[in-house]
Amino acid sequence: MTIRKLAVAAVLSVGLAAGAVAEEAKQEKNPADPWEGFNRGVFAFNDAVDGVVLKPIAKGYKAVTPDVVETGVSNVFSNLGEVGNIVNGLLQFKIGQASNDTGRLLINSTLGLAGIFDVAKHMGLEKGTGEDFGQTLATWGVDSGPYVVLPFLGPTTLRDGVGLPADSYLNPVTHIDHVPTRNTMFGTDLVDTRASLLGAESTISGDKYTFIRDAYLQRREYLISDGQVEDDFGADLDEEEDF
Repeated sequence: MTIRKLAVAAVLSVGLAAGAVAEEAKQEKNPADPWEGFNRGVFAFNDAVDGVVLKPIAKGYKAVTPDVVETGVSNVFSNLGEVGNIVNGLLQFKIGQASNDTGRLLINSTLGLAGIFDVAKHMGLEKGTGEDFGQTLATWGVDSGPYVVLPFLGPTTLRDGVGLPADSYLNPVTHIDHVPTRNTMFGTDLVDTRASLLGAESTISGDKYTFIRDAYLQRREYLISDGQVEDDFGADLDEEEDF
C-alpha cells in the first residue's frame, strides 16, 4: 500500500473522532492553526501509533545500541542530508553555506568512511542547521499557510508539506534500486531519529498537542530566518556530540 493510500486510510479513521477531540481541548485558538479540530484528530492517531509501534522500538534500539554506534549511525544520515542542504542552499543563494556543506559531504564521505565520522567538523567545516525545500519556498516569498498534522508524517505547514516531495527526491536513500536495502535504510533512519527524541519528551508540559505545535512553528521560523528569532525549543538540537 502506498504512503498516499495509508494517509487517506488514516484520515478516514480519525475523521469522526476529530470533532470530539476538538470539543474536549478548549484551548485558545491559534490563527496559524485554523484546522485544529482535524489536526488534533490526526495527532491523536499518530500519537497512538507512535506509542504502540515506534516508541517501543526506539527504546529497544537505544537500550542495546552503544552510544558510539548510535552516533555513527546518526552521522551517516546527517551526511546524506548534506545533499539536500547543498541544493537548497544554492536555491536560496547561500553560496557560503552551500560551499561549506559541499566540503562536509566530500570529506565525510571519504575520510569519514561514508559519514560515520564527522571529520569535516575538526577541519573547521561546522554542521549547519539544515536546509529544506520548505525553507527555500519561504525564501522565495511563499507564505507558510495553515499548520497541518499529516498522518504518519507529523507536524508541518501547507508550504512545508508541498516541499516534502522535493526533499524526498533529494534524499539519496530514495534512489537506492535494491528495495530491501532502501527500506532498511529508511527504517533505520526513522528509528534513529525517534530514539534521539526520547530525552526531549521530558520537556513537554501542558497540552501535548499545543506544545508540539508551538515548538514546531517557532523552530521553523528560527530556521527560515537563519537564527534571527528566539528559539527556546531547538537550542539543544545542534549541540549533539559528533565524532
